[in-house]
Amino acid sequence: MSEESHGSHAGRPSSWVAVAIIFAGFVVGGVALCLGPLWVMFWVGAAIIVAGILVSWMVHLFADVVVDAPRVIPEIVDYSLFGSRSAKRRGGEAGEVLDRPIATDTQQTPHG
Repeated sequence: MSEESHGSHAGRPSSWVAVAIIFAGFVVGGVALCLGPLWVMFWVGAAIIVAGILVSWMVHLFADVVVDAPRVIPEIVDYSLFGSRSAKRRGGEAGEVLDRPIATDTQQTPHG
């Protein structure tokens, strides 16, 4: 992967179609429960969800790889609820001060 890659959360159109089918099934089932419940309509919604899951399996929905750009996380130096200086600063009263944020590589530290 090149260093210029910034990742994408868009996904393939076929994956979005599968997700839309599953969403439509949830909407049909939810409306059926609110209207009665209308059990026939509810089970039609459940069948639409199953069809959407089958479509997602056929189009390899989970093969859509999302690659995030490297994160730039500012160093937290103050733990005050309202953003003012307090005695709860990391490193004591002087605090820990960084002039610039720290860039983390998501391959090395995936959770920040």
